[in-house]
Amino acid sequence: MTGGAPGFLRVLAVDDEPPALDELAYHLRADPRVARLHTAADATEALRVLRDDDVDVVFLDIRMPGLDGMELARVLRRFARPPAIVFVTAYDDGAVDAFDVGATDYVRKPVRAERLAESLRRVIGSRVVAGHPAALARAEEDPTIPIELAGSTRMLPRSAVRWVEAQGDYARLHTADGSHLVRVSLATLAERWGDAGFVRIHRSFLVQLRLITELRLVNSGYVVLVDSAELPVSRRHTRELKDRLVRAAKQDWSR
Repeated sequence: MTGGAPGFLRVLAVDDEPPALDELAYHLRADPRVARLHTAADATEALRVLRDDDVDVVFLDIRMPGLDGMELARVLRRFARPPAIVFVTAYDDGAVDAFDVGATDYVRKPVRAERLAESLRRVIGSRVVAGHPAALARAEEDPTIPIELAGSTRMLPRSAVRWVEAQGDYARLHTADGSHLVRVSLATLAERWGDAGFVRIHRSFLVQLRLITELRLVNSGYVVLVDSAELPVSRRHTRELKDRLVRAAKQDWSR
């Protein structure tokens, strides 16, 4: 079914629980940015809607019978012009998988109007609408990672991360205005973010190469300066780091 409101976003809400779907649809219809709203009770119905209509963003429950929300999201990622994904769930154990599929946001149930409004703002700011492929390409280049903030799960863009510190099986992401602990290992981030300029300088530290302002020799070995933080460089990573810094400097000179 569909509903109309003045706006420009085409939205699909998917949840197998009718009360939850009704509540989600009610809040989305009330937002003036939503032009058209579709609802679906399962993945099969959602795919039928997506086959027949263009959709900018899918608000998607995770735990559903048959094809669950995470599996559906992976199917949507293979679309030529995939919609943005916002997970709406009562559970927090899917946040890391949401990172894997490039979700724009991760909203906890029970849903609140102001939280959904924030999700729509994030959709508009990051992926915009399906008619703007350039904006979608920018979102693909700057994926997000779920963080816990003020009792909710938000999606932090990778570009905001300055450096990463290992803390057991977790990683602490340092940004310009604070830090966030996430349930992802440093090794996983090093593998996924290597092509984006993040370099391993120590078994416990991953740094955005372009943000290193100084490589300094101290009594205990080398350290790098990122913002106001001095981070240690292990012996095994020193040579590679020096080579990377030299190559980056040469590229800057040749521009």
